Amino acid sequence: MSGAKIHAPSAADIESIADREYRRIPAFMREKVDPVMIQVVDFPSDEVQEEMELESPYELLGLYQGVSLDQSGVHDIREDVDLIFLYRRPLLDYWVETGNSLEDVVRHVLIHEIGHHFGLSDEDMERIEETG
Repeated sequence: MSGAKIHAPSAADIESIADREYRRIPAFMREKVDPVMIQVVDFPSDEVQEEMELESPYELLGLYQGVSLDQSGVHDIREDVDLIFLYRRPLLDYWVETGNSLEDVVRHVLIHEIGHHFGLSDEDMERIEETG
């Protein structure tokens, strides 16, 4: 054994993956949420954990923060860019537990966060993931 240390992917690594995977999401989903900003942080904030009644910060892989489409009108002016938070440490744990590629895990979370924004069902989101 060479003694080389293996480092977990950094927030910047995951942001790079997220940027690539976001472009792979079907265009109809991207068109509805652009502009959206993706931010990678280690864990959900204390406020988010409390609001979502999480028993552990590892329970949440990502979160869409913004006005959902079913709550905004055609003439509403958006004051801020919506955000998708990806939570690095829970993502890394999920990645190791599932054995899926980190790219697939990140894409899965992005599709689900955007899908929740749209009000899509889990079945709809699974179909989107399966079809590419």
